[in-house]
Amino acid sequence: MSSWEISSSSCKQETKLPLSPQLVEDNAFQPCRKNMDEVEEKSKDIIKCTAEKLSVDEVSQLVISPVCGAVSLFVGTTRNNFEGKKVISLEYEAYIPMAENEIRKICSDIRQKWPVKHIAVFHRLGLVPVSEASIIIAVSSAHRAASLAAVSYAIDTLKAKVPIWKKEIYEESSSSWKRNKECFWASSD
Repeated sequence: MSSWEISSSSCKQETKLPLSPQLVEDNAFQPCRKNMDEVEEKSKDIIKCTAEKLSVDEVSQLVISPVCGAVSLFVGTTRNNFEGKKVISLEYEAYIPMAENEIRKICSDIRQKWPVKHIAVFHRLGLVPVSEASIIIAVSSAHRAASLAAVSYAIDTLKAKVPIWKKEIYEESSSSWKRNKECFWASSD
């Protein structure tokens, strides 16, 4: 299901927003015109931190545009092992206003570096079982090079700068908070 539905007969625009209050959409579509080929859309950055299960299809649909020939995705999932230990889930925590603000900065940096249309960054909080997505980043652009580079930059920069903390929960009833080795505030060992 798309965030926007446009009726071609009446050019009436209906907004269908997700129920989650943590959805942040910086820009929206411009009003519909009579000729559907003339509909211009503003670039948008969609940021969401949520405890809900993430959907690759939902996130990718948010960035699709008729002016773009590429949608690039990064999907980070919980793997079942770490350094010989069996992982049963990950747990993420964040100070949401600060995390969203840092993600907005990343989106702004991407727009300075590459000609992209839409950016969506969804991060799951709370428990994330094995094989489920903890982060989905989607970027659309006219050509693949820009969206591929932007997605790579987004995940690398997010891991280094965004205050989101991860705890690995192991099968043997132990757990360990992990820092990202890319994180700028991590001390040297």
